[in-house]
Amino acid sequence: MTSTIATQAVAGTTRRSGNARGRAGSIGLWLVMLAQLMLVLDATVVNVALPHIAADLNFTRAELSWVLNGYAVAFGGLLLLGGRVGDVFGRRRTFLVGVAAFTIFSLLGGLATSPLLLVIARALQGLGAAFAAPSVLALITTSARDDGARNRALALFSAVASMGGALGLILGGLLTDLTSWRWTLFINVPIGVLVLIAVPRLVAETPRRPGRFDVLGAVTATGGAVAIVWALIQAGDAGWSSPRTIGGLMVGAALIAVLAVTERRVAHPLLRPELLRSPSRVAALAAMAATYGGMLAMFFLMVQYLEEVLHLTPLVTGLAFLPMPLSIFAMSRVVPRLVERFGAIRLVILGAALRVVAFLPLTQLGPDTPFVIVMVALLLTGISAGMTFMPLTTLALRNVEPEHAGSASGLFQTMQQLGGAVGLAIVASTFAAFAFPGDFLTGGRAGFWSATILSALALAAVVGLVIRPRKAA
Repeated sequence: MTSTIATQAVAGTTRRSGNARGRAGSIGLWLVMLAQLMLVLDATVVNVALPHIAADLNFTRAELSWVLNGYAVAFGGLLLLGGRVGDVFGRRRTFLVGVAAFTIFSLLGGLATSPLLLVIARALQGLGAAFAAPSVLALITTSARDDGARNRALALFSAVASMGGALGLILGGLLTDLTSWRWTLFINVPIGVLVLIAVPRLVAETPRRPGRFDVLGAVTATGGAVAIVWALIQAGDAGWSSPRTIGGLMVGAALIAVLAVTERRVAHPLLRPELLRSPSRVAALAAMAATYGGMLAMFFLMVQYLEEVLHLTPLVTGLAFLPMPLSIFAMSRVVPRLVERFGAIRLVILGAALRVVAFLPLTQLGPDTPFVIVMVALLLTGISAGMTFMPLTTLALRNVEPEHAGSASGLFQTMQQLGGAVGLAIVASTFAAFAFPGDFLTGGRAGFWSATILSALALAAVVGLVIRPRKAA
């Protein structure tokens, strides 16, 4: 009898200890997710504040886009390296180093006194984000107890990734109106400090994986991304046939070609070629790039429409985007069950088609367009994003070995960030090519058409997965 009681007591203690560790782990993953939200927010949080930044630091119109693209290019160009570093040195350690760098350069960016200093700080923020972000997704996918828990965690991650852009606009408008544009960067500091203090106590380190770093891969991937985005950004002013534009695109293409050749020959490649042998993964990567590019471009144009044509304040402009994060969060609660019932590909197709429908009315915006049309377009965009981001993440990470989770998640987020940068560059160049001084609408409508075409390309990428098996059959 005594031994039975003792055994039950030990079992109860073990269960309580296990539950406590489970709760601590859950809190830790929530903090990791908070850091991911912070990283995604910074792609758009300064968007609403751009007119104030330009006036305060004397930015030219051409320089101003680098406040956004400096972050996006560094973030996207170094994500593959960040994923590989996490695989080799441990994902928690790499995550914390990235968050520390991001926090420090957020503070320095808020203190910037010239355009050059701000753009450099934004690029170095992107460097920190590139080391932190792949470890977030890898920690989630390798820590889940089963497929159900993994899908729920991926749904939350996807909600954060897709909500972040719209939430950044809301937060940016609020901070710019109530304080200063500098607080769109200062706000990262207390969040970063909290994550740096708490995560080491709540999240376990992952095993290290032996291997060397592919330095040539890192240089060519980053250099190719920078060259292509730079060429696309300045094409609106210099012209699509100018030597600068053509030369930049050729340099970028040459560096990407070198990357493709070397990754097949090095022992420990930055980009593992076998990750690109799955048709569903390649389609998911292409769809994510086009999707995120179209959405960031829509944010860029919509902010200018609301502020320059409808003359809304930054705060009201930010609040106008509220339907998006609300609908994305609502979809994140049901999408895991929808994926289990209907499959990831069907949901992505439906979501991408819905986004095209949402963008089409924006190509006809005018000064007298009923505001309800704008709100419905933003609501449908949020629903479509909530419907597609988690299934795309699932397709991109399906059947990836745990030891390569960092590289795979880095590749996925690379396509997301570079797709956003390239999409924004294409749409901004289209806008500049058709714009007239003091007239947003002519260039804006052309820009919205470009964003719509990007969304249609995302739809085509995934529809190909349905057509291909039928042809084979």
